[in-house]
Order: sequence, then C-alpha cells, then structure tokens
Amino acid sequence: MKVIIHGGFFSESSTSSETKLAKQKALERIVKAAYHYLQDHTALETVVYACTLLEDDALFNAGTGSQIQSDGKIRMSAAVMDGQSQKMSGVINIEEVKNPVIVAQTLMAEDDRVLGGSGATNYARQHGYEVFSTEIPQRRAEYEAKRKATGTGTVGCVAIDKDGKLAAATSTGGKGFEIPGRISDSATVAGNYANEHCGVSCTGVGEDIVSGAVAAKIVTRVTDNMTIEAAFEKTFAELRPYDGFCGAIAIDKAGNVYHQDSHPSMVYASFDGQRLDVFN
Repeated sequence: MKVIIHGGFFSESSTSSETKLAKQKALERIVKAAYHYLQDHTALETVVYACTLLEDDALFNAGTGSQIQSDGKIRMSAAVMDGQSQKMSGVINIEEVKNPVIVAQTLMAEDDRVLGGSGATNYARQHGYEVFSTEIPQRRAEYEAKRKATGTGTVGCVAIDKDGKLAAATSTGGKGFEIPGRISDSATVAGNYANEHCGVSCTGVGEDIVSGAVAAKIVTRVTDNMTIEAAFEKTFAELRPYDGFCGAIAIDKAGNVYHQDSHPSMVYASFDGQRLDVFN
C-alpha cells in the first residue's frame, strides 16, 4: 500500500522559507493521513479523501484558495479515475462547492460522468452540496491588483491499496485570470488517468499537458511493458520541444512510486508506512 500526492508547483506562491516549510508540513500531514485511511479503504476512496484534504488547505490552488478568473469568479475542475473499472468521472468549471473532487466521485454512479459549467454546479446542488465560497483574501488581493496569476497549481493523489488496485484523483482551482470557459487538463485523461497497470496525476500548464496527453501516455507506455521510469522519460522528452510545463506523480502495479517535473519545483509527498519522501 502506497500513496503519493502533489500540490502543484512551489513557484505558484510566495517563495519565502515560511511558505515552503508550511507546504512541506501540510503535505507530510496529508500523505500520512491518506496512508492511514488507505488501511481500511480502497485506492479510489483514498485518492478522493486525500484530495479533499488538499482542497481544504488554502496553501494549495484547489477548492479553498482557488484562483479567480478574469471575470472575478472562481471555477474549479476535478476528476477521479478507478484503475480497476476504468471509469473516470469529473466536473469542469464548477462553482461554489467546497470539494469538487467529491462531486466528481458522486458522478461515478451516473451514465453521464463528466459535467461542465452550470450543469456541474446544478448537479452538485441537486445532490445536497451547499453553496460554499472558496475565495480567500489573498486571491482577491491578487485579482484586484491585476497581478499575473502566480502559477500553475493543481492537487492530486495516486494510491495503490492492499488488493493492488490503483486509482488517481486530481483537482484544480485554475491558473488565475483565464478566459471564462477555459478547460484545464485536470478533468481529462491527459491530466488524470489510471488503469490496472499504472495511475498518474498531473499538474502544470493545462494546455501543455493536454497537448502532450501526458497521463494517458505514461499509463499506456507502462501498460505496454515500459518501466515507469522509461515511460516518464519518453513522455517528458516529448514536452521539451515546446517547453511544456508539467509535473506528474505515479504508482505502477508493482508499487513503484515515481514523480518528475519539467520545471522546478513540483511539491509532492509519498508514504508507504515507513518511508516518507517530501519535496525540499
């Protein structure tokens, strides 16, 4: 049983040592909580749980603390994928919900499993998810000052459970100041993908990740008997010609945990009950 999480890129926020330490501590706390949760839950349940903890922490750009778009509104996206059933569900540009990843999980039971915009928001309301503002003062100050959004941030989790089943979940608050209606990678197979062989969650510039089909390529290559390291190397090499901005975390069916970024520095943490690895 293993868990790896990411919290976007460190460059998305203040580069102060205090912020770096706070993120390290938050990731350590969350990855350990997720591993403890995994003891009695499936990989699918665990990746959702881990993402809700990340969404609830304003240090990260997902859920609470999400970026504000160019029209002054926050729209979020999230997806969940079960490696065993090969089902993916997600929400795109959902508004005013506390945990988009939980709405994405609820959609797993539907025939129509990916909803966007008002359809996603209305679905959330119909299923008891109350109106919740995820805006924090820092994001409003950034918006009012018309500063460039400070990064490419997303959160995600990949887990393998005691039965060897894999799952991945990803949630994002956007890049900030984007054109309303812009679609990120997080609720697509480019940013969040898993099967029985491998699970991957991405962060970075959504347009680059979609152009590179990053998560789907890595999983497909592992499925085709590439090592996880080789699959990452080939996929990230294909990002270089256009300076693709991406970070990814993964676990394969053998329990190998891997992460890589094309630009410094993706923040991540992994835990297997004994070894803790946190970005530094």
